[in-house]
Amino acid sequence: MASRIGALIPALLAGALALFVLAPVLAVAARATGFALGPADWAAVRFTAAQAFVSALVSVTLAVPVARALARRSFAGRGALITLMGAPFLLPTIVAVLALVAVFGRAGVVNQGLGLFGMGPISVYGAHGVVLAHVFLNLPLAVRMLLQGWQAIPSERFRLAESLGFGPAQMARHLEWPMLRSVAPGAFLVIFVICLTSFAVALTLGGGPGATTVELAIFQAVRFEFNLGRAALLAAVQFALCAVVAVLGWLLVTPAAFGAGLGRQALLRPPGGWRRGGDALAIGLAAAFLLLPLGAVVLRGLPGLDELPAHVWAAAGRSVLVALTSTAVTVAAALVLALAVARGGRGAGAIDAAAALPLATSGLVLGVGLFLMVQPFVSPARLALPVTVAVNAALTLPFVYRLLLPEARVLLSDYGRLADSLGLRGWARLRWLVLPRLARPLGFGAGLAAALSMGDLGVIALFATEQSATLPLVVQRLMGAYRLEAAAGAALLLVGVSFALFWVFDYGGRRYAAV
Repeated sequence: MASRIGALIPALLAGALALFVLAPVLAVAARATGFALGPADWAAVRFTAAQAFVSALVSVTLAVPVARALARRSFAGRGALITLMGAPFLLPTIVAVLALVAVFGRAGVVNQGLGLFGMGPISVYGAHGVVLAHVFLNLPLAVRMLLQGWQAIPSERFRLAESLGFGPAQMARHLEWPMLRSVAPGAFLVIFVICLTSFAVALTLGGGPGATTVELAIFQAVRFEFNLGRAALLAAVQFALCAVVAVLGWLLVTPAAFGAGLGRQALLRPPGGWRRGGDALAIGLAAAFLLLPLGAVVLRGLPGLDELPAHVWAAAGRSVLVALTSTAVTVAAALVLALAVARGGRGAGAIDAAAALPLATSGLVLGVGLFLMVQPFVSPARLALPVTVAVNAALTLPFVYRLLLPEARVLLSDYGRLADSLGLRGWARLRWLVLPRLARPLGFGAGLAAALSMGDLGVIALFATEQSATLPLVVQRLMGAYRLEAAAGAALLLVGVSFALFWVFDYGGRRYAAV
């Protein structure tokens, strides 16, 4: 009886998630009338797919040497650098874009340096600016996902390879390449979909005829034209694009199958010579690219901290409450789904598809659909915070799930039969086996979900009043009111709180990890 209930919970959870994602989309589609995509819409589709592919490919490709260098080098401040390099992905998108403009814009550091050598300025706006911003935002995520893949290789495999006289090329072929085949497609898939549903980047750096994304076209159809039929059709196109990428990612992912280790730290001699210099160069260039814009955010925001209005602190408290609540829901749901899919059996494919389904939509589409669903019955403003929690939990769940699933498969492959033979079930199995072995991805995933929820400026903009505004919405309103000093200070506060939440969860996961 208990086993039946345990098998039923993931199925019910997957069904509820699918219903929550599809119902708002159908509510928007119900308002649709006969409509066909025009030339501008097809141009938006082509640009969206192209920029997402290039952004994801560049992010993952650049992340490989950086993650490898961080995995095999030990130096003072390495842990702090890894944490700081993950900060750009945690930035609210609008803040990250403004930080990039401060460095690469017309009056930025890069163009000022080019002017010293008599060279003309470069423009950060347009298609190349959109790709640059997406790489800046997603390179840290790719590095962390690949770095976890390197750390998941049992140290015994490296010691065995070293004792057999394997050089760097042989280690890359027999250990690193199989890991990359398992991890890199998932990282590419996640980043592709993030870029596919990007809104603030295209709105700020793109938006012209040649740099309009599907998400931006949906926003224009809803906000300026109130053409829900066109918005629904574009949302369907977005679903189709994401579904194709999800299928390709599923076909390309293969398990690395390194087997279990003893959880000991590898004490290896990293390669020297030109490879040492190459690793230092990769880490240095990545750190400069990611940390210089962060410095610009800090320098611009510090003077504005003294001008923060009182309602900013109340908004910050609401944002933290929303972030913690949605993170708890996300992590619990992702863990249940990942363990169910890792066990396999009947229905595992459907659960896996349901867990990836939120990737095919966006906060804007969900927000419009939920607005239409609740408006006849209750004022949307009264449900601003609960709806924001639910949408944030749904949209961040695929990221946490994707981090947990490979580790859950390895866990059940290595220790599942032993745990079953010992009769380890229920809470005891969760406490003594699952949580210690999955603590690292759980902590990283929880920090990621909390930071993304803190910086979300999607559905809350449709529902919130002055009394329920979150910190990102307050930043946007201060910018709209041209209170730039206060907006910069509030943005710095938002960055600080987001980064603090991520660090607490990530450190906790690394601190209590069994491996």
